[in-house]
Amino acid sequence: MMQLTAWAILLPLIAGFLLLFARIGGLRLQRSLNLLVVLGLVFISFELVKLSLTGVHQVYLSGNWIAPFGIVFVLDQLSALMLLITALLALGALWYAIATKYDQKGSHFHVLFQLQLFGLNGAFLTGDLFNLFVFFEVLLLASYGLLLHGNGRLRTKAGLHYVVINLIGSTLFLFAVGALYGALGTLNIADMAAKISIAPAEDLGLIAAAGLLLLVVFGVKAAMFPLYLWLPSAYSHTSAPVAALFAIMTKVGIYSIIRVHGTIFGIEAGDLASFYTPWVLGLGLITLLLAAFGVMASRGLREQVAYLVLASVATLLIGVGLNSPQALAATLYYLMHSTLIAGGMFLLADVISRGRGVHEDRYESAPIMPNAILIGSVFMFGAVAMTGMPPLSGFFGKVLILAAALDNVWFFSVLGVILVSSLLMIIAMARAGSLLFYRTQPVNVLPGEPLNRAAFSAVIGLLAASPILVIFANPITAYTESVAIQVFDSATYIEAVLSTPATQKAE
Repeated sequence: MMQLTAWAILLPLIAGFLLLFARIGGLRLQRSLNLLVVLGLVFISFELVKLSLTGVHQVYLSGNWIAPFGIVFVLDQLSALMLLITALLALGALWYAIATKYDQKGSHFHVLFQLQLFGLNGAFLTGDLFNLFVFFEVLLLASYGLLLHGNGRLRTKAGLHYVVINLIGSTLFLFAVGALYGALGTLNIADMAAKISIAPAEDLGLIAAAGLLLLVVFGVKAAMFPLYLWLPSAYSHTSAPVAALFAIMTKVGIYSIIRVHGTIFGIEAGDLASFYTPWVLGLGLITLLLAAFGVMASRGLREQVAYLVLASVATLLIGVGLNSPQALAATLYYLMHSTLIAGGMFLLADVISRGRGVHEDRYESAPIMPNAILIGSVFMFGAVAMTGMPPLSGFFGKVLILAAALDNVWFFSVLGVILVSSLLMIIAMARAGSLLFYRTQPVNVLPGEPLNRAAFSAVIGLLAASPILVIFANPITAYTESVAIQVFDSATYIEAVLSTPATQKAE
């Protein structure tokens, strides 16, 4: 089973190289191989979630070198959950790309898709801060190519902004890593956490500054205020399957804050314990308000969904900033909901754009699209889920976060911002639905493409996550509570990583 942890990283890497040579066999071979690998990752992820339920940290020592001297990969309940969400989202995005033939619009789509999964899975499993930087760069390099897949002036402009901002973030990441290494002499996350508790008082200022700089870096990845301006443009102008896959990209920043800051600056960190959480909470509240205004001001559905993704990220930041096991459990429930539903909404926006022809997804009057009743019903379902209205999972996630905030001194601020932003987003989505499906031109000519039912099944599959999260809310919340308790028990994580022995070879 330990080898299975490594395969979650190795499989997409090997597949990326195989797909590079599979181009000789044609697009059909690439599609089949990519789908087979993604299905394999779904199976592996389910097995790793089952393995993590034991509550034991699974530590894989690369090259059989013990921590902190070698590269380690750590599987716990949190990383297993993130792997599963990534695999399910990737399956929906890839199926849609194949069904709509988006993968034909540029070279190396399938290669970059697997390298993106390699970077994501590596970031979720690594136990070393520098290797987190390496996996960040891998997934970012792949995302640069995927973002520009299909060409287009607006796509290129958005891609340039995305590249520049992330290059700045990568530079700051190296500065933070260098400062922490200089102060602690290690980059293994568990070893850093162990050493920070005994660090001399004169080094605490440098460590705190490096920790805040690292928070800025993760804030860039998560699109936290004031570092979020790249997201709406990049996500709304790229192709639909890529935007759907990118729904997990911002969650890498959220995960990194939970894993890195939550471990290094956990309970064991003394004077620096949880010093970053007020920043996360405050900036999360500001981000949520601005995201709600962005949803209101959007001129097209894809742009609006991008701002809804930003709003979901802000809600997750608020949950992390509340800094309690109950709040983290609620945050993880909302993370599952927001990632899969956002992916489905990006795909649905593309379905609507195709159906409206030259009017695309812009909020203007157009002839009624083919299968408007079916598509409109699904849109209403997705809008209810994304804005957090009952009875779907977005509502339950927000209620759980508010319940966790009851004892927090910021409760009324959290309550006010979440309620006001939710109201604004509900109004905006109601207006969008009216403009797209009711204010139509009296023309009997079909304005756009007929509904691609194979592609539409990917939309249904991702949006189905919402009722599933509601129907099985009891076992799922029990699982997220278990994940949160394990995450807050940083001492067990540290001990598991630093005490795992090298495997003895049989003589």
